Amino acid sequence: MYVCLCHGITDKAIKQAVREEGIGNLRQLKKHLGVGSQCGRCIQMAQNIIDNTIIDESLFKEVC
Repeated sequence: MYVCLCHGITDKAIKQAVREEGIGNLRQLKKHLGVGSQCGRCIQMAQNIIDNTIIDESLFKEVC
């Protein structure tokens, strides 16, 4: 699903940036992908995706 329509950024791209690039906050994501640098409507959803991906990854690491 598209999160940032201005830059064509999907939820998968954000999750990938968190997992592979170590993105941990919106400031880093904005610098890396440009999310939230135009109209700003995507900021809340992008932050939720970052948070949920970090939580999912940390829970997965504890199980393994």
